[in-house]
Amino acid sequence: MTAETTPLLEAKDYAAPSVFRPENLLREARRQKSLRLENVPDICVLDPDGDIVRQLRAAGRAGRCESWACYHTDLDIVDDGNERFGIVGCAVGASFAVLVAEQLFASGCKLLISITSSGQITEGSPTPYFVLIDRALRDEGTSHHYLPPARFAHADPALADRIMLGLQGGKPTVRRGATWTTDAPFRETEAAIAAARAHGLLAVEMEAAALYAFARARQKPVLCFAHVTNQMARIDGDFEKGEADGAHDAMALLAAAARAWRAGS
Repeated sequence: MTAETTPLLEAKDYAAPSVFRPENLLREARRQKSLRLENVPDICVLDPDGDIVRQLRAAGRAGRCESWACYHTDLDIVDDGNERFGIVGCAVGASFAVLVAEQLFASGCKLLISITSSGQITEGSPTPYFVLIDRALRDEGTSHHYLPPARFAHADPALADRIMLGLQGGKPTVRRGATWTTDAPFRETEAAIAAARAHGLLAVEMEAAALYAFARARQKPVLCFAHVTNQMARIDGDFEKGEADGAHDAMALLAAAARAWRAGS
């Protein structure tokens, strides 16, 4: 009997254009919703937990973008005095993150940053802390629709170097390293965690590998940060992000990253 292969790796032509395009989806959404055509801010942010955008809304610092045509999400605009950010909350998981990323870049985004809550794999500093993800283990499905099979998806090294340099010496402290991207957080078994640790991975999250595969395939600038906040609920009092559910630290990180990106543009 011939062993079956997974459809995930079948019938893939990575150079072929997609029939279904984000620009066309947005065109129809604008038509149906009677929305004007307007670009999003240059720098957009994915906030899978939604804590950043919720805290900013509560503080009166974020407001809904009325021209954002995505069927599945809201886009909030935040002005920190030096930079305008577009922030999409609660786009959790690889496929959802890339669905939104495609539409953000089709709407004028020039840099996409993801800040995702992550579970600690390799013990180091007490949580919470941030990691600039320079490569992510592709243990999810979406990346395999954008790039041929490989163990890791990588950040653009020049972009990662530039922004990491701008973050050094500031607050919050940011480490740099690799993570494990999974589609199945409740299948993080002891064996899987041990394998991730053996690869030197620092944390587990749900978006980075897919976002980096998309970025490479589409030649778009994307940088992902892991906000390491937990030990997968194996201890009491887990998942604490710090002041304002981590929003203050996240905004400080975003401001520093934006300055570094602008300086190198």
